[in-house]
Amino acid sequence: MRFLVTGGAGFIGSNYVDFLLSSGEFDTTSVIVLDSLTYAGTMQNLSSAEKDSRFTFIEGDICDRDLVDKIYSKVDMVINFAAESHVDRSIESSYEFVKTNVEGTANLLQTLIKYPDLTYLHVSTDEVYGSISKGSWTETSPLLPNSPYAASKASSDLLALAFHKTYGLDIRISRCCNNYGPRQFPEKLIPLFVTNLIRKKKLPLYGDGLNSREWIHVEDHCRALELILKNGIPGEIYNIGTEAEFTNLELTNKVLDLFSQDGSQIQYVSDRLGHDLRYSLDSGKIRSQLGFYPKIDFLDGLLDTMNWYKQNEDWWQTKVKN
Repeated sequence: MRFLVTGGAGFIGSNYVDFLLSSGEFDTTSVIVLDSLTYAGTMQNLSSAEKDSRFTFIEGDICDRDLVDKIYSKVDMVINFAAESHVDRSIESSYEFVKTNVEGTANLLQTLIKYPDLTYLHVSTDEVYGSISKGSWTETSPLLPNSPYAASKASSDLLALAFHKTYGLDIRISRCCNNYGPRQFPEKLIPLFVTNLIRKKKLPLYGDGLNSREWIHVEDHCRALELILKNGIPGEIYNIGTEAEFTNLELTNKVLDLFSQDGSQIQYVSDRLGHDLRYSLDSGKIRSQLGFYPKIDFLDGLLDTMNWYKQNEDWWQTKVKN
C-alpha cells in the first residue's frame, strides 16, 4: 500500500507517518509526505521516518495542482492533515486559513477526480460543530463554527462530502477532539504550559478557565485513523473522542501537579474572542462500527508528554515565545 500524507511534517501528521512505518497493520510499501514546512512543520519531526527506505519527503504546497497530480499517480491512499490550525492565529488573520484549509482541500479533491480508485481521508476537528452546553455532538449534528479556523475546516468538510456525493469518490472524514503528545508546537495549551513551567514562567489561562475540552493522545488518534482507512465506509463521518473531558482550569491544575506547583503559577488573561465554552463528541459510531477505544490513560499520556518536552528542549527552545 502506497500512502500520501499531506502536512506530514506537523504534529499529528508526523506521528501518523511514524505509525504507518512501524505498526505493521498495513502492507506499507511507501509513504510520501507533502509539506510546505510552515512554522509548525519541521524536518525534525520526521527524523525517524527519514531512516526508512520507504519514506520520501517532498516540500511543496497542496495548492500546487501539477505537483499534487504527479504525486497522486504514485499512491493508493491520501490522508490530508495539511491545515492551519491555531484559533488565535485565525482571529488575527484568516487569509492563510482560507488558502490552505479551503483552497488547498479543494485542489486535493479536484485532482482526485482524475484518480477515482484512490481512498481519501479528510482529517477534521470537533471545532466545526461550534459549542455545546450539554450532551455531545453526533456525526449528523449541524456545523456551527464560531472561529475563522473552525469555519475554514467546516468549509473543507462540506467540500469533501460534496465531492463524494457528486463524483462517487472514496472520501471519508474524521472529526477528532483535542490532541496532545510529543512534537506539538508550543502555542497549544499543553505544550505551552509544560514548556513555560520548565522555564519557570507563568501559565496564561484564558478568562475564568471554565472552557471545557475533550482530550486524546495522538497515538490513539493514529489508531482511530487506521481503523477508518481499513474498515470505514466511503462518504461517512467518524467522530473520534475519549470522554476525557476537563475544563481548562482542571487541565492546568493537572499540569501543575506534575511539576509539584500550585495555582500561584496561573496568570489569568483576557479571554479569547468568541471562545467556545465546551466541545464534546459522541463516539458511539466509531466504537460500535469500527471497534475503536482509546488505550492511553490521560494522566499517563500527560506524564509521558511532559517528560518528552523535558528531554527534548533542543526541539522546542527555538519555537517558544520569550
